Amino acid sequence: MRYNLDFISDDDIFNHVKNTIEKYRSIIGLKEFQKNIIDPIKLTCDAKIYQQSLEDIIEVEVIRQLDKSNNNHIGYFHQNLFQYIDGWEVPKQGLKLLLEI
Repeated sequence: MRYNLDFISDDDIFNHVKNTIEKYRSIIGLKEFQKNIIDPIKLTCDAKIYQQSLEDIIEVEVIRQLDKSNNNHIGYFHQNLFQYIDGWEVPKQGLKLLLEI
């Protein structure tokens, strides 16, 4: 397929998109879910205020975590496109490295 982008080869853009899509997730395991700190008081309040079961509220939290992770992948996709432009460089440690300079 031809993309006709001046700053990146067809193979590079294809692989860049492919790598991003492969990182996308639609499920999360219990261990990973529990890795993020979840406020049980907030979940309980949400369930009562929104009149939903705890199971429904947890499902919403799972979707929120997945969405956050996928949004981060898209952010890295945008940021890392710069590596293909002549004269541009993407710092290995991102913004933290830039702030320390």
